[in-house]
Amino acid sequence: MSLQHPWGAPRRRGRTARAGLAVVTSAIVMLLTGCSAESRGEWERLAMPEPGTVEGTSTLALWQGAWIAALVTGAIVWGLIGFAVVRYRRRSDDEIPVQTRYNLPLEIFYTIAPVMMVVVFFVNTVRVQNIVLDDSTPDNIVEVTGQQWSWTFNHGVGAIDTAADDDNTDMEFPFDQYAYEVGTASYIPTLWLPVDETTRFNLHSPDVIHDFGVPGFLIKMDVIPGRVNAYQVTPTEEGEYLGKCYELCGVYHSRMLFKVKVVSREEYDDYVAGLVEAGNASDLPLIGGDDARTQAGLDTDETEGEGE
Repeated sequence: MSLQHPWGAPRRRGRTARAGLAVVTSAIVMLLTGCSAESRGEWERLAMPEPGTVEGTSTLALWQGAWIAALVTGAIVWGLIGFAVVRYRRRSDDEIPVQTRYNLPLEIFYTIAPVMMVVVFFVNTVRVQNIVLDDSTPDNIVEVTGQQWSWTFNHGVGAIDTAADDDNTDMEFPFDQYAYEVGTASYIPTLWLPVDETTRFNLHSPDVIHDFGVPGFLIKMDVIPGRVNAYQVTPTEEGEYLGKCYELCGVYHSRMLFKVKVVSREEYDDYVAGLVEAGNASDLPLIGGDDARTQAGLDTDETEGEGE
């Protein structure tokens, strides 16, 4: 029978462990270097879309900060659990670890620390919410109608009167004329927006609750019958985005899609003028009913008494 040096096995295990760690590290480095710039960006944003608006950058920062705080908290908790498991493990069958009934300082810490974390999360959430839902004077206003099962976008023609939008529930609108784009079950409409300008969306629904959102803008909002919700965005780059309804609104909910094109102010004005020349214009925005032209329960000069 041969004898083995008592330090031989641990040293071999140590070398094996170091070799395994080197292999894993190399694999991770090769995986990361093999990722495209887009994939690396997704890792950095923690699977959040790249923000295409000024407001979206604040939402992304809140998302990343929440993940970092959660991971740090998890690492501390996992570390304490691992330390307790190793430090206070039973070392023999006859040994009974020390039984601690309570630890007052530790219990106080476990009470105060989560409360402080919740306060920090709450304060930062409110701060970002105030930024995202800022209602300062916009450069442009679009009346958006979500109807079963598509969207209607009403673009203002001419000079804007933002004072008329102070109460967006009345029949006073900020433009004297509107050019509209109406989607149907077989036609996906496109929403055009000017770049580097703040556009407010007034959201109308004549039937059920919808939800208007663009993933690339990192914001969405419910479209509720009888109530006009609103939010505004400031696109920062020209390009195309995809939008959809985020609320299950009926059997053809999946068809409530739309496209977004962020263009220069000149292109935007040309597009609106083209809608007017094509005859897609009216004195009032289309906010309900057939082809989003009338809304049940909302009387106008043209639809007096309809919906009663």
